[in-house]
Amino acid sequence: MIQAKAYAAQTPETDLAPWDFERREVGAHDVQIEILFCGVCHSDLHQIKNDWFPGIFPMIPGHEIVGRIVKVGDHVKKFKVDELAGVGCMVDSCQVCENCKDGLEQYCLEGNTQTYNNKDRSGVPTYGGYSNSIVVREEFVLHVSDKLPLAATAPLLCAGITTYSPLKHWKVGKGHKLAILGLGGLGHMGVKFGAAFGAEVTVLSTSPSKEAEAKALGAHHFVVTSDPEQVKAVKGSFDFILDTVSAEHDMNMYLSLLRTNGTLIGVGVPSEPYSVRPFALLAGRKSMAGSGIGGIPETQEMLDFCAEHNIVSDIELIDIKDITASYERMLKGDVRYRFVIDMATL
Repeated sequence: MIQAKAYAAQTPETDLAPWDFERREVGAHDVQIEILFCGVCHSDLHQIKNDWFPGIFPMIPGHEIVGRIVKVGDHVKKFKVDELAGVGCMVDSCQVCENCKDGLEQYCLEGNTQTYNNKDRSGVPTYGGYSNSIVVREEFVLHVSDKLPLAATAPLLCAGITTYSPLKHWKVGKGHKLAILGLGGLGHMGVKFGAAFGAEVTVLSTSPSKEAEAKALGAHHFVVTSDPEQVKAVKGSFDFILDTVSAEHDMNMYLSLLRTNGTLIGVGVPSEPYSVRPFALLAGRKSMAGSGIGGIPETQEMLDFCAEHNIVSDIELIDIKDITASYERMLKGDVRYRFVIDMATL
């Protein structure tokens, strides 16, 4: 076994703290990565607090992982020692169902194996990227460009692909009016991708102070959703709304902002169920949809697109000992726009 160290939550009631553990040895088809940076996702906090479902403890969060390859198995063909590499939200799937064969491993019909707070196919708990090392099968490792700053690349493995995938699936681009609901870790990436794809981008936010930031990121317009007059002015305006908000909010009001045949795409995950009135959908033949992360081929496509167009996340680099304080700031929206842990501080 490989000796490793991390920050882990021992229970939902305890803060993250140092914890030593073991990774499996590198098998014939495995890649071992020295983790250099790991992004902090709002879902990390949800999971260590059991907001969605009972977790597996001790829990090591982290699924926005970038680092350098230190060892490869004898049968690995796509990766070499010393290359940069990334790992996102999943580390395995059945590989044989129709979704996996279509490059949609995130929707594996047998269920994919999540990077942490899950069990692998042998029943062993998975541990995430708030650690110094990880071992992953070759098929779930991604090539990372050395053209981009590595720390700012880390959030692309979740925040990036979570917004890139639905915009690509619904073919959002030139001629479309796209609204990004929320300007946080996901939202700021939605703005960057929406603008890069040629859409007319509007940010919907409760925070007037974010207008200048939104436009600096590439947004063309900004609407303060706590101002009834501004909301009224954009009713029936948008072809698509990408909803990145993970707190409870009034879906009916946002559905009213869609044009006829418009689509609201949820990528944020509130703890409480959505409440939608039937006529909010029927009036205008509107659609409400959801999207998870992307599959491995699409995630690699996204990373290559970002390298070509110089797109990364806006980040604040933190020491791992400050993770609890960073969670508190994240809950207040006090981050522009993603915390990333410097794993050299572990």
